Amino acid sequence: MRLEQIPVIGPLLAAGADDSIFDALLILGPIVIIIITFLGRTLPSILLAVAYTGGFLSYIAYKGVAETTESST
Repeated sequence: MRLEQIPVIGPLLAAGADDSIFDALLILGPIVIIIITFLGRTLPSILLAVAYTGGFLSYIAYKGVAETTESST
């Protein structure tokens, strides 16, 4: 079974951009929230939240800089 065939995830991937990393980060968001819910407010859950948020923001910043550099050349 391919990821696009899953009922909820398939339409999300079809509606999004052709960026697999961004799609993966969007799909991981609710999974991270569920994991944090089960762990409670512990050090591992805080580290997971910080890592996810930092990774997401870093990727968005990277894409912004990469696109700005491409358009200026």
